[in-house]
Amino acid sequence: MINRPARWLDRRLGIAGFARRGLDHIFPDHWSFMLGEIAMASFAVLVMTGVYLAMFFNSSSAEVTYHGPYKALDGVKMSAAYFSTLNLSFSVPAGLLIRQIHHWAALVFIGAVLAHLFRVFFTAAYRSPREINWVIGVTLLVLAMAAGFVGYSLPDDLLSGTGLRIAYSIVLSIPIVGPRLAFVIFGGPVPSAVMIPRMYGLHVFVLPGLIVLLLGVHLAIVWRQTHTNYPGPGRSNRRIVGSRLWPTYSMKILGLFCLVFAALAALGGLVQANPIWIYGPYDPAAALPGAQPDWYLGWAEGALRLFPAFNLRIGHYLVPEVFFPGILFPLLLFGGLYLYPFVEPWFTQDRDEHHILKLPYEQPKRTALASAGIMMLLVLLLAGSGDVLAVLTHGSVIAIRTLFQILFFAAPVLTAAVVYWLCRRVQRRRGREHARAAAAGPVPSDGGGGN
Repeated sequence: MINRPARWLDRRLGIAGFARRGLDHIFPDHWSFMLGEIAMASFAVLVMTGVYLAMFFNSSSAEVTYHGPYKALDGVKMSAAYFSTLNLSFSVPAGLLIRQIHHWAALVFIGAVLAHLFRVFFTAAYRSPREINWVIGVTLLVLAMAAGFVGYSLPDDLLSGTGLRIAYSIVLSIPIVGPRLAFVIFGGPVPSAVMIPRMYGLHVFVLPGLIVLLLGVHLAIVWRQTHTNYPGPGRSNRRIVGSRLWPTYSMKILGLFCLVFAALAALGGLVQANPIWIYGPYDPAAALPGAQPDWYLGWAEGALRLFPAFNLRIGHYLVPEVFFPGILFPLLLFGGLYLYPFVEPWFTQDRDEHHILKLPYEQPKRTALASAGIMMLLVLLLAGSGDVLAVLTHGSVIAIRTLFQILFFAAPVLTAAVVYWLCRRVQRRRGREHARAAAAGPVPSDGGGGN
């Protein structure tokens, strides 16, 4: 049944040789290479659940009055977007389950992309000739975060509306072009009549399309350049050790997709995510403390809270305090990520091609630098929940903020010092082990006999 159509196609297109070479493509076996596959599996779940949700979501800001199964909001005026999300959660079969699977898939997708970037950085996989793929990976992270924020804002509830108001203020703080750019993005002061339809177009068409395009380019480059490999027997810059695409690696990917889908379905069915009916519709006058964004934007919230009240005036233009943590800090952070593979060779004088990875302990300075950056972002993430921590610990919000301001500078330095010391210690220990092994020489053979 399969052989005859395949031969028919091969006689006309000559695809047998190409397909055979493709199916024999080698993929490394190390578990860390599956982080990218987890990201793609999560993205596939996002697309499938997103198609279902799009059938019932109304991306309109028109005001309606709610009359539905959730009696706590009966008679409350709200946007059509919020109304349709409530209806999706309480009236559409499996609507709440699909909503929560979609939300958890977004969180896992961004987490997997970030973990994949960590793996690439800690093993120096961004070195020549893979700088372009590093840039694509960082861009994928930015697009994933943007898609997550826009999708999180679509229901027009009180929590997401507060986040949009903060985003509007950040864009507005950009000198000279801020007001015009805010009008282009949001259509006017938040909330505006065109805001939700614009975000819906971004979330459903523009951002997913860009993500799919970059994923395709990323995979094409990986296929063309071949994979990297961890150091080990039989591995070199010209030889990759691993499994063929078919059948071994294909079965791994299929099994991993099933596991990811099962985990996301379990989270969607058992762990509540984004309960918009508790927050209520967006009302600027009803915003309360304790509002927290999803984890991938917690560091931005923390930066806004920790930065001191400092306004800069340049001529007739005012640069408000929000600009520095909201615009300048993210630009420096992601700009450093984009430029790092191109700047590092200036210091190391290493411009050769590399297909064998380096273990984290083999590069103490790079590992210490990355660990310090991660610690800095963790401090900001915790600082974004400073008011919640104050309630839980019965402490002072001001004292907790001061503590995190100190930790923002002290914790990364301490982390870098400890990680560097640990890497050097492992290096010395491995060096002694290799020296003892070399001194012992090869283990003598008994010729295959025995006593």
